Amino acid sequence: MKKMLLTSAVVVLSVPVANAAPQIYGKAFLTADYVNGKADYDNGQNVPKDFDTDSVQINSNFSRLGLKGSEAITANTDIIYQLEYGTQIDGDSGDTAFSNRDTYLGLKNETYGEFRVGRNSSVFSYVYNPVVTRAYWDNLGKRTLNDDGGADALNMLDYTRQNSSVLWITPKYEGLGMVLQYAADENSNDKSDTGYGASLMFDKGTGFTAGLAYSKDIEASGSLDILDFGNGENNEGSLNYGGDAIRGAVTIDVDKYISLATPLTLGAVYQQVDYDFAGSDKEKGLIVSGKMALNNFARPTSVYLQYNKTDNLNGIGNNDSDQIVLGGEYKFKDNVIAHAYIGQNTADYTSPLDVTHSVADIKVFALGGGLEYLF
Repeated sequence: MKKMLLTSAVVVLSVPVANAAPQIYGKAFLTADYVNGKADYDNGQNVPKDFDTDSVQINSNFSRLGLKGSEAITANTDIIYQLEYGTQIDGDSGDTAFSNRDTYLGLKNETYGEFRVGRNSSVFSYVYNPVVTRAYWDNLGKRTLNDDGGADALNMLDYTRQNSSVLWITPKYEGLGMVLQYAADENSNDKSDTGYGASLMFDKGTGFTAGLAYSKDIEASGSLDILDFGNGENNEGSLNYGGDAIRGAVTIDVDKYISLATPLTLGAVYQQVDYDFAGSDKEKGLIVSGKMALNNFARPTSVYLQYNKTDNLNGIGNNDSDQIVLGGEYKFKDNVIAHAYIGQNTADYTSPLDVTHSVADIKVFALGGGLEYLF
């Protein structure tokens, strides 16, 4: 009888599991924000009235739900997958449906790294360490007026996600990792419309990181929706463009190199984009940031300060943007984080559809706070 039971146990344990259980994860991040936005229009024509508004907003900040997992197919290779979808849990503008973020199927090999095929974040997303602003002020990539022609806090180009793309993440060697990307343009017969990019990231865990990324027709690809006031009417338009983009970034944990009473991390980003459309100027962006831990709280607490500067916003000469934000985080738990922040953005804005006219001088002030829950 004992032999029979032992034999049955061996048989059960030797049967391979059909598939590994996927991991469900996500983020719910809601804030309450007071926003004052002003836009002073001045192009000498019959333009809309100046925009000046105060509002209290409930905002969902990149909330998401995801499913991911892996399954061994050989001793050294796993199949990997991820289905991640963003949602506006505040229901703003009726946009409550899920929209796909990084969704891919791929392979992971101990020797050759990861290959992901699907909708992938661009190589710029791997050179992001110095960006510390959150919630309302996590606004890199916001480059147009809002839908009613009012003010928005405008900023430099940010990384995008690419459909029909292939991503290769190499294994790290001596703290150096590389990411390569190819993005197919399936709606065009012109191979020059495809995009590609590469990034290098150095991090040996010593308190210093450095990154460099380049992309062609990835960050700057597609269509930019524009509100054009050049003819005195609130008309929507779009501008199709591509271009070259390059980003460099460094961070340093200062307390790892000199004696400080509390941890302090400093960071900087420099970015340049050369758009393809005629008459454009190079957009140049700079970010400097500092984040410091505070020791006199019951739970992990930190404060940060970040300054963003963009010259030639959207490739339009003399369109400049300046932004400064002060904020803080308090961790009730590692996955439950309270946020508070205050900031201001000033920008000159010209519609790329009518570069001969200045559209607006914009000023946005916002303060707020909220709760982030990770699961």
